[in-house]
Amino acid sequence: MTTLSLRDQAVHLLRRGFSNADVARRLKVPIGTVGAWKHYDLSKRGKAPGRKRSTCPHCYGDELSRAAYAYLLGLYLGDGHILLPNEYRRAQSLQITCDDKWPGIMDSVEQAMRIVLPNNTPCRVRRTGCRDVKVYSNHLTCLFPQHGPGKKHERTIALEPWQQEIVDAHPWEFLRGLIHSDGCRITNWATRTVGGVTKRYEYPRYFFTNTSTDIIGLFTATLDAVGVRWKNASRSNGGFNISIARRDSVALMDAHIGPKY
Repeated sequence: MTTLSLRDQAVHLLRRGFSNADVARRLKVPIGTVGAWKHYDLSKRGKAPGRKRSTCPHCYGDELSRAAYAYLLGLYLGDGHILLPNEYRRAQSLQITCDDKWPGIMDSVEQAMRIVLPNNTPCRVRRTGCRDVKVYSNHLTCLFPQHGPGKKHERTIALEPWQQEIVDAHPWEFLRGLIHSDGCRITNWATRTVGGVTKRYEYPRYFFTNTSTDIIGLFTATLDAVGVRWKNASRSNGGFNISIARRDSVALMDAHIGPKY
């Protein structure tokens, strides 16, 4: 007796009315893979729903929401990555991993994806303690030409002139994306003895940590452009820490970015 492949088993269950999630759990395969198999099966039978083409300012001259793009660019450089098509994925995908502790950031990531790629629908993939917010489009490498083989800190990361122009016009959105991905706002404390009495003082501080010297350079150059003073802190786990602790600079960051939410 011939044993059905996982793909054939999945298609059989899908045709019987099982949901993508049910099939993924039964067969222990990623839900995205099940979705691709379903799409291929529907296309083969001429039942695939029509799709709008993905927008692209470079290939089609579509209008780009520059503020939303600056934010999404910061997210991508901080903690995002692009996966290219293979036998299981029919399109490129941009993935931003968001901690479940910050549902507001998860919402803002998805909103930015919807604004930058209005004809593409983002999705959220549940993982332990976090969600991957993803969007599929074969024009992602047009929008993010920094994509390449290997890890970001192992290759040169430099903005194209058109990207730098957007960052110059929307520096705070770019910084917000970087902080929301690889940064944080914390409360530090210190003690001081005054008149024989030890008092505790608390003060807020922003940190940004990344292992790419190029991305650190983009972050600090943008801080300089908006008048935020910063300093190098100790390296952590092979990365570089940028600290923002001066009161006036923290106030600027609070006015435009604020704590994660």
